[in-house]
Amino acid sequence: MKKYISSRFQGVEGGLFTKVTKADVGDSFASMEGEVVLMGWADPFYPDPSVPENVKNALIGSVESGFASHYTMPIGSLELRTEIAEKCRAYNRLEVDPRRNIIITPGSDSGLFYAMSIFLNEGDEVLVPDPSYPSNFLNPKLLGGVTVPVPLNAADHYQLDMDAFESAVTERTKMVLLTHPNNPTGTVFRRSGLEALARFVIKHDLILVVDQAFEDIVFDGIAFITPASLPGMWERTVTVCSISKGMGLSGLRVGYIVACDQFMDTYYGGAVNVLGATNTASQIAAIEAFRNPGFMKSYQEHYDRRRRDAYRILGAVPGVKMELPESAFYCWIDVSALGDSTDITDYLIRSAGVAVNDGKNYGAQGAGCLRIINGCLGSDDASEQVLIRIADALRRYPTQNM
Repeated sequence: MKKYISSRFQGVEGGLFTKVTKADVGDSFASMEGEVVLMGWADPFYPDPSVPENVKNALIGSVESGFASHYTMPIGSLELRTEIAEKCRAYNRLEVDPRRNIIITPGSDSGLFYAMSIFLNEGDEVLVPDPSYPSNFLNPKLLGGVTVPVPLNAADHYQLDMDAFESAVTERTKMVLLTHPNNPTGTVFRRSGLEALARFVIKHDLILVVDQAFEDIVFDGIAFITPASLPGMWERTVTVCSISKGMGLSGLRVGYIVACDQFMDTYYGGAVNVLGATNTASQIAAIEAFRNPGFMKSYQEHYDRRRRDAYRILGAVPGVKMELPESAFYCWIDVSALGDSTDITDYLIRSAGVAVNDGKNYGAQGAGCLRIINGCLGSDDASEQVLIRIADALRRYPTQNM
């Protein structure tokens, strides 16, 4: 029966017939819960309770009032869009109209897919930095396009390499797809690199789609630059954001797209057919989170401690190379000196009781690396102890596999 499946979806597997190692595909990863610690989902403090009190009260109030049973418009609550517009002004340096430049989506994954969908025709090429978020490699194919990986160099701290972009561009290139800060490396792209990318996009008459899910978790005083705010880029850039990461509200499934009104008119027109309306109770909770985001300060402190714990503990393992993460709540470690990253991922499940992400899921440049979510678990101490278990297992790995 597979022959009836569209060629765009051929090769996409959910784990029913073959082993799938990607954490968020099928339920093979989730099925290990209770047997191992799951450090492969970018879900803050998972599986421990972590809803801020003010957000919890807003959720409960939406149910008690009875309003939670009703739709909002498919483009999302105007009240929420108004709060997001203020955040965009204050943080992203974007002056946006909540009635013309913002649409609410049921999470940023669907938002990212929808953001790309209005642009790609059959055979259009999409330039994707490698390593990058796995969906960035698959989404163009599902939309009829062609993914063209553009390698990032670990020796250059995974910053953008414009020579590599120039080598990759062709007459079929339509889009650049960027995750900023980068997932999985945690790299925050600097202003100079983003300005060079902007010149490249304008020169080649391209569209830039930017996934900024981790935009509000940046450390060490590094300036976060929103590409859409750069000269000449507002009309060419679609920005996708989320409340899942910095706000730690992954389960509410609220994301949003910010773009010029020429693009947004199409997004608004197709919303009911593709997105439907995002959960009403979740939108009401998100309004409260944007109005009173003070809880994010303590989250940032937790994330900061955990990245330092990971750097101290994992970076000390012989054969492991790691940089102090610049953003987010995961770390990217190079274990290529120890062996194959898939073998090591399987070994950590058996020997440390911890499931992490194989770097091969993040592009060809990810082979030999692991992504570890140090932001899961409600306790900093518990997270530290699991990191110690991983480090101890990695120290034993070479002798067990000689």
